[in-house]
Amino acid sequence: MGVVAAGNAAQASTAATQENVLDWVKKDNRRMLHVVYRVGDLDKTIKFYTECLGMKLLRKRDIPEERYTNAFLGYGPEDSHFVIELTYNYGIDKYDIGTGFGHFGIAVEDVAKTVELIKAKGGKVTREPGPVKGGSTVIAFVEDFDGYKFELLERGPTPEPLCQVMLRVGDLDRSINFYEKAFGMELLRKRDNPEYKYTIAMMGYGPEDKSAVLELTFNYGVTEYEKGNGYAQIAIGTDDVYRTAEAIKLVGGKITREPGPLPGINTKITACLDPDGWKTVFVDNVDFVKELE
Repeated sequence: MGVVAAGNAAQASTAATQENVLDWVKKDNRRMLHVVYRVGDLDKTIKFYTECLGMKLLRKRDIPEERYTNAFLGYGPEDSHFVIELTYNYGIDKYDIGTGFGHFGIAVEDVAKTVELIKAKGGKVTREPGPVKGGSTVIAFVEDFDGYKFELLERGPTPEPLCQVMLRVGDLDRSINFYEKAFGMELLRKRDNPEYKYTIAMMGYGPEDKSAVLELTFNYGVTEYEKGNGYAQIAIGTDDVYRTAEAIKLVGGKITREPGPLPGINTKITACLDPDGWKTVFVDNVDFVKELE
């Protein structure tokens, strides 16, 4: 009997540990930090984002030995805003965006005025300003030079204008479960649109009008998408990358980089893939702030 009892006790303590880790995830201090993707002409993209989309160039770093340059752009300082991290790889001027990546969302106070400005600067408008299908929010879609789409959403003043990243997924319930349990995100709302055969789920760490959210889209009957090689990942802040990795493993996520410090800069990170293969990097909160100093 002793062995069985010990086995049961071990199972019970494992279950308790698992529960503790998943509970901790909900209490962890998390925030979407930045979204990373690759562009073919850094200067042209910076010009478009600053002049047409009203972003600021926050910082730029060139790593000649690795043959790439990063530029960080956004609507406020990185320690309190969700921002864009552009990567330019020397000599590569074109990327395949694939069919899985959807768009970035930007909240603006006047969509029509923003669209006029974009047109005047030679930008591409793929959907003219007007109310969203089946709703009243005024939106428009524009595209940058690499073909990344931006949805402009008409909203009042907001602390987080860069407000959405939309990705397509093959099984919405599976994704919601993963992002809730492994990432500690909240399902903010879910909307089914049978007329246009899609369902969306908004996931995030705070209300949609005040924080950046992940918009997951499921198109009826489509279970797989081409990832392409343009979009890279989202980075999320955490107080503990080790426990974060543990929680992701418990929920069946795939860890692509075990937790630990990055060589050279000592920032602790861990990286994983969601059930559709979308990549997320978790960054230690304290290390992240140090990196910005």
